[in-house]
Amino acid sequence: MSFIMYKAYLCKTNATMISKTCEYAIRATLFIAQKSLDDARTGIKEIARNIDSPEAFIAKILQELGKAGLVLSAKGPNGGFYIDDRGMNNTLADIILAIDGDKLFTGCGLGLKTCSDKKPCPLHDEFTAIRQQIKNMMQGAKIGDFRNSLALGEKFLRR
Repeated sequence: MSFIMYKAYLCKTNATMISKTCEYAIRATLFIAQKSLDDARTGIKEIARNIDSPEAFIAKILQELGKAGLVLSAKGPNGGFYIDDRGMNNTLADIILAIDGDKLFTGCGLGLKTCSDKKPCPLHDEFTAIRQQIKNMMQGAKIGDFRNSLALGEKFLRR
């Protein structure tokens, strides 16, 4: 099964590869990275507005990202969320692992609890290769790589 066929399967079954929480976490992190381009900090209201997320939901997500060290925050009049130069080297895989765990990178293509090389599901062999491609892509996608294209309006975080 090709990656394209798997994506079609996901669309047909309304399944997603990452949770909605993780989608918002990635979008929030990339928005914060974009704002950090000029050493600026951004608040929850601005983040929520710019990624189409409910404020309360994004606040909880930002707490998790902060605990994982993926975003930083400062209190006070010039406070807000930001990502420093070191944090720009974090990857999309780091966000996924912090929010959803490793299910995307280790889970069964059909969602079975017991799928392995010894007891494979019908998609196992092909999905193992697809899963590795996704993992490689996410591990190679650094947060900082996206901020210029977002700032220039070449890429978007809103639907």
